[in-house]
Amino acid sequence: MSTRFAFWRRTEEATLAENHATPGLLSDFILGSQDGLVNVLGVILGVAVASRNLQDPLTIILAGGLAATFAESISMGAVAYTSTLARRDHYLAERQRELEEMQTMPDLERQEVRQILERWDFQGAELEELLQKIVSKPKAWLEIMMAHELNLAPVDPTQARKSAILVGIAAVVGSLIPLVPFIVIGANLILGVIVSLTVSTLALFAIGWWKAKTTIGRPSRSGLQMAAIGIASALAGFGIAYLVSGGRGA
Repeated sequence: MSTRFAFWRRTEEATLAENHATPGLLSDFILGSQDGLVNVLGVILGVAVASRNLQDPLTIILAGGLAATFAESISMGAVAYTSTLARRDHYLAERQRELEEMQTMPDLERQEVRQILERWDFQGAELEELLQKIVSKPKAWLEIMMAHELNLAPVDPTQARKSAILVGIAAVVGSLIPLVPFIVIGANLILGVIVSLTVSTLALFAIGWWKAKTTIGRPSRSGLQMAAIGIASALAGFGIAYLVSGGRGA
């Protein structure tokens, strides 16, 4: 009976662990998809208003949108890669510094552990006992200092590559959302702009809703915030192009 219970318990814990969203992957997907969608939507709207009186505005819109799509995906992937490497390098540098301080200033580092335990409401003999156990294990001591004094988390050596790929792919997916309506609708620019804005708004709302659903917060509020910020940013490109083009036909 106990063996079956232990097996069931391990299975249940594994299932629960699988249901947790990986924060890094979630933020990478949201970063890439939102940024790609908003930037390309702004480019498309700007090109649409600036080229509305040309002979073949749809070709210009599609060319500008696709160019922005792939430029954005490569740029975002590169930024994700370099920023993740920077976080890893920072963590390793701080970790080395903490190791040196544990050796050269053990009393000060010990006091810092005491302060952490006091924040967790450990007191008296219980605090002293736990403090002694922690500082007797250098690995535990170091990890507590990194996590709870410096608020730093280790970065997987492969995370930079994974982040770059995920952000790049998400940027392409997000960028295609405002572009597809123009491909489907064709030469009717006004209808294309309306449908593109509508689809993009719904997609941004879905991204915000999903973010709150998988982490914390009110899904409807998060969706509305994501949609409002994204569309406002994209409309800025539309407004600039309208002003540059003189707000009238060429």
